[in-house]
Order: sequence, then structure tokens, then C-alpha cells
Amino acid sequence: MFCINDSIMYGNTGVCKIIDIRREKFDNEETLYYILKPVYRENNATIYCPVGNDKVRLRKLLSAEEITELIQSMSHTEPEWIDNDHLRRQTFNEILKGGNHQELVQLIKTLDNHRENKIKEGKKFHLSDEKIMKQAEAVLYEEFAYVLNIMPDEVVPFIVDELEKSAKSKRHYEN
Repeated sequence: MFCINDSIMYGNTGVCKIIDIRREKFDNEETLYYILKPVYRENNATIYCPVGNDKVRLRKLLSAEEITELIQSMSHTEPEWIDNDHLRRQTFNEILKGGNHQELVQLIKTLDNHRENKIKEGKKFHLSDEKIMKQAEAVLYEEFAYVLNIMPDEVVPFIVDELEKSAKSKRHYEN
């Protein structure tokens, strides 16, 4: 169970802070709820999430070390494109819902690679693929930004820098 003031990931909503844990009565049924405030949303939304909810995933945030390991693993993943639009959307949406970091990294890398190929061919990137990519980036980058204490728009440069450091270290080790 989480505690008040814990920062967690709430499904695809992103990083949230638990501001309270209390019993609330909705539909004549009293239930224990986590009261959440999204960290990067400016609309002052308050989310009531039942404790023990199995429909929307709550999880602890990655540590800075886990983020670094995840970034270093990016260079070891190869993009796999799914040609069938329906199957691709279904598969990518399942990855978004699952929240597995490795799969999210792979998803972003796959979509980014496909977008670059479309640009080279002079073609347009599918709007549905762009939407999924933005959702995956938002979920992953918000968490990275929060844990690393940087702004969300600084995440991509941070990742690029870490990948360059990793590549230099690997080349140095091989020589």
C-alpha cells in the first residue's frame, strides 16, 4: 500500500502525488480511496482511485539508477514494425496500458524509426501512430523528468547525452 505524499505512476495519466487516503461514499458504497493530484497537469484535477483497484495500474516510480539502466538498454533494442494497421494499434495500445518500461522504450524507438523512414520516402507518418508515440513519450518522459528533477522537455537531450556517454565508454572499453 502507498502512503500520503508518495509519488506514483497512475496508468497513462502519468506521475501523481498521493495527497490523501480516505474513505469516500460514492453510489451508496463506502470505499477506501487514494486521492491523487497529477504532477504535470495544470487543470487542478483530483483523481479518486480505489485502494486495491485492479483496472488502472498504480506503481512506484523508477529510481535514477533504473532510468540510467533503461536508457543504456535502448541501444540494444531493434525496432520491429507491424504492417497491419489494426494489429499495430491493438499491440501498441496494449503496451501503453501495460506500462512496461522496456516495451515503452521499444515502442518509441520503433515509431521514431518508422517516422524517419516515412520522411525519407517523402510520405506522411500516420496520425494514429503519432498519437500513440506522443502518449508513450508523455508517460515515460514525465516519469524520467520527475525522478531526475529536470523539465520534461529536457528528457530527450538527457537521453541522447546518456547514450553518447555509453557509446564512448563502450568504444573506450573495446580499445
